[in-house]
Amino acid sequence: MVHRGIATLAGLLAFCYFLLSHLEPEFFLLHLYQSLIYLVIILMLFYLEDQYAYMLGMIAPSVWIILSLSTGLMGMALRQVWWLVRPPYPEHRTDAVGIMAAITAVMAVLMIGFCAQRWKREFAGLGKGWHTFGVSFGIIVVYYGVLVFWFTRLIGQH
Repeated sequence: MVHRGIATLAGLLAFCYFLLSHLEPEFFLLHLYQSLIYLVIILMLFYLEDQYAYMLGMIAPSVWIILSLSTGLMGMALRQVWWLVRPPYPEHRTDAVGIMAAITAVMAVLMIGFCAQRWKREFAGLGKGWHTFGVSFGIIVVYYGVLVFWFTRLIGQH
């Protein structure tokens, strides 16, 4: 059974990356690529491959959060939200990219939680966990490996 909430959240995450592609036009294709995994999750839910959709829905946002923390994007996003709430000085302007990254992070955490809850309810104890995790983790390693390689090459050109 398709979980509409997870499909909606995956669609919203894909939309966030689409918005980021317009806020940072120099990274348009990179952000478009980031949205693809969430479109894959929606397709897997549609074609009733729920176990892989839920596992990808837990792993992909987790890896994105780890990458965001390691590159400083998450710190910048949190500063932007803090400055939006409590501006340090009147002439400071918040950055839309940082705000969008913070929104994306909140949705990523929700995605992890909802997918974990659905996984536990539908697949826990059926003996599919490690195999599904291994396949999904392999997909995410390749997916984010391409993303990191592409990003480093793109940054090297600037």
